[in-house]
Amino acid sequence: MVGRVSTGLRELILEEIEATPGELSYSPDIPIGVAAEGPAAALVFAYLNRAAELWETGYASASDIDTAMRLGCGLPSGPFAMIDMIGAEVVRGVLARMHVITGDPSFAPAPLFADFTRVHRRPTVTPVTGTATARRIDRVGVVGTGTMARGIAEVAVTAGLPTVLVGRDHARAEQAVAKIAASMERSVGKGRMVEAERDRALGLLAPAGERGALAHVDLVVEAVVEDVAVKRELFADLGRICAPGAVLATTTSSLPVAECAVASGRPWDVVGLHFFNPAPAMRLVEVVRTDATAADVVATALALCPRLDKTGVECGDRTGFIVNYLLFAYLNRAVALLDDGADPEAVDTAVTTEFGYPLGPFALLDVVGLDVSLAILRRLHLAFPEPDFRAARQLDELVVRGRLGRKTGGGFR
Repeated sequence: MVGRVSTGLRELILEEIEATPGELSYSPDIPIGVAAEGPAAALVFAYLNRAAELWETGYASASDIDTAMRLGCGLPSGPFAMIDMIGAEVVRGVLARMHVITGDPSFAPAPLFADFTRVHRRPTVTPVTGTATARRIDRVGVVGTGTMARGIAEVAVTAGLPTVLVGRDHARAEQAVAKIAASMERSVGKGRMVEAERDRALGLLAPAGERGALAHVDLVVEAVVEDVAVKRELFADLGRICAPGAVLATTTSSLPVAECAVASGRPWDVVGLHFFNPAPAMRLVEVVRTDATAADVVATALALCPRLDKTGVECGDRTGFIVNYLLFAYLNRAVALLDDGADPEAVDTAVTTEFGYPLGPFALLDVVGLDVSLAILRRLHLAFPEPDFRAARQLDELVVRGRLGRKTGGGFR
């Protein structure tokens, strides 16, 4: 459920319920941008509008977008569930008035809102998988020894899948296995697993220092540095080493999956599996298809997710996928409000109390890390050269000053 709606915004919504569609016009009495709830309403309604536009392009289904934003961001509901609760015509009316007042194109109501009643609220994207049968996955390989690679390997063996973890050398791979064992020991201490489960899972995990160890796995998940040249070199190797029919997956969060696919020499076998950090705790996986990904590979990736106790959502290959595309436009708009004199704490409080979000945008930025957020926005802006993705001035300035958020003891909050 969405949280309590503030008095000013409630009055505006009630006005829109009574308004006749097509006859919306500016009224100077509307409190958007003036009353305390204005910034929160502006942020959230722009986000709802962007979600509607994303759905309208056919990039992902409404249900997958909702699931992605709930599980990937910890929101109480996805954008379409929120639109349903408020009412599509109401959202359209609020956006139309915001657009008149501000002139900001982000508030121009998505054309979808005009037909929301006719198409109901769940016009689905036709699944790429169709009737494809998932490939059999009995053995898994993970390439990398960092936090994400270790998390994915831990998830795989906990699910009962024999897994080989490949590092740059055997010593690094053994160190990564030791860290996974320590992570599982903490889980035992917290009562999340029993010792027998830990021992069984660790017995399925094998370290390796050579990529040749991946010759007989059914699925390889790459989780190395976010550098396209490094990933291309790796996938060229995987394409030669791995058995015919083995699925080759990348965990990239911002680079084109197609780059990895082409480098592999077998692009039909390549898919994106974007896990969220920390992988053992976060339930969401964005399953990213390229134009060349075979239908049975997408089906395999989606079928694997529940085996790993994850929820998979399907989307296309473009920068940001679902979560980062929607989330960072919203976060960046919040930072831009500071140039108009907004107070970070007041905005956070408004978003949490009016819409029931667990964290306001500035608190969330501090948790994610301002340097990480800036890097993601720069990649997004290269793909989408629009104001919402041009890193806000104060975000850039705080990073230069070394105020990176919680990890440095201070950011926006």
